[in-house]
Amino acid sequence: MLGSLMEYRLKMFVDWLEQLQLLPGWHRNYTINYVLQHTPSSLVSVQFSRANCAYLVLLILIGYVLYLFYYQAIVWKRDLTDIGYNHILDANRIRPSNRKRVDIVNRARRLRKIGDRLPPPYPNGWFSILESEELRPGEAKSIDCLGQNLVAFRTLRGAVYVLDAYCPHLGANLGVGGIVQDDCIECPFHHWTFSGRDGQCTNIPYSRFGTIPKVARLRKWLSLEVNGFIFVWHHTDPTAEPWTINVVNEIEDGTWVYYGKNEFLVNCHIQDVPENGADVAHLAAVHGPNMLSGSDIRYSRAAWAGFGMHSWLASWKAPEDGEPSHVAKMDLIHSFRIFNKLEVGKIDVRAYQIGPGYVQLMMNTGMGPFVVLQTVTPIEPLVQKVIHRFYAPRNIWNAVFQKFAIWAESVMFERDMMVWNHKQFIDNPLLIKEDRLIKSYRKWYSQFYSENSVSFAMAKEKLDW
Repeated sequence: MLGSLMEYRLKMFVDWLEQLQLLPGWHRNYTINYVLQHTPSSLVSVQFSRANCAYLVLLILIGYVLYLFYYQAIVWKRDLTDIGYNHILDANRIRPSNRKRVDIVNRARRLRKIGDRLPPPYPNGWFSILESEELRPGEAKSIDCLGQNLVAFRTLRGAVYVLDAYCPHLGANLGVGGIVQDDCIECPFHHWTFSGRDGQCTNIPYSRFGTIPKVARLRKWLSLEVNGFIFVWHHTDPTAEPWTINVVNEIEDGTWVYYGKNEFLVNCHIQDVPENGADVAHLAAVHGPNMLSGSDIRYSRAAWAGFGMHSWLASWKAPEDGEPSHVAKMDLIHSFRIFNKLEVGKIDVRAYQIGPGYVQLMMNTGMGPFVVLQTVTPIEPLVQKVIHRFYAPRNIWNAVFQKFAIWAESVMFERDMMVWNHKQFIDNPLLIKEDRLIKSYRKWYSQFYSENSVSFAMAKEKLDW
């Protein structure tokens, strides 16, 4: 059996060499004994010219590049100081690689007047703490968000649990060196073990009588893994009933695949980010100019880019009676106009704002549908982690288009970031009639704050200790 398999593979290899004209004169009916007897003298006589070798290497490289292009997801990631501060760096003649860059940017952040009467920085609702692939089986991670320090861990069976991070014994962070054991996590300091199911301590290895204090317990956070994200339920009222998150069936059953994402840290209040959906007037001002002019709004209206403009037709709507109160909708039609005559790139968008920090954007193009999932999670009172994940059917068109879409969406989002990173939050803004949707949005969003929500001042004070 082994000899037959080796003979088959060797013949296949010889056929392949003959097809490449690298081994002329061989016959597929040669036996393995004949091949082995003649291989030393024959293979040595094969003349691999430089042209043939270069051709073969080039084919391999092209194949590898095409493989990556078709299957590899693209990631566009920007840190807190990467976007929106070039005007300050230019004024101080600081290059991006200069070590003084971070100091200059942080000084600008400290001098910024953030506004009066800011809403609570941590609303009530579901918030993403990790992307699913970031937490491998048997792994634990430390998570800092929503004014909390958490530990998230995944069992070998795939279940995800989220607990308060600090061991009640002597305060070690279980997300830093904690070991996953079955559905429990072991503290790295003294090996106390806590159940992911309820947070109760289940083992103290050096307890002589095996007694475990009933108060040896960590807070368990309700978590949910769906649509490629791991969410936690954050609410000041422990009796509040969590709403469900819409499952995108095409993602869950694998019909659509993950093409990539962008990820940003934004210096603003969480309410500012989704408010853009209701601020339809900003679309023409910020996102009308040609995306080829880049993300720096100082230069986005360059004369050379005037041949093309983005057209936006948008509407935002609060839920009606009988509809889930935590879900708002936005309808958007985008197109790109060349010399204000030829219209191309039409995209119909239906966006669902599900709670304060999660949006599903269902896209339809002439070449088929796709979906973009946005999460906004407060890392600090005025620092938001924003992620957009792109999913679509696997085909040649999407291998090209989705990478372009990630780049284009990133450019447009960075334009918003230049505004958010420097704007002041105005509790009672000066609005005109055409801005009425902003007022409706703020009324709708206010349901995610409650009487016991941590105030901005208190959250800031805890952070500055």
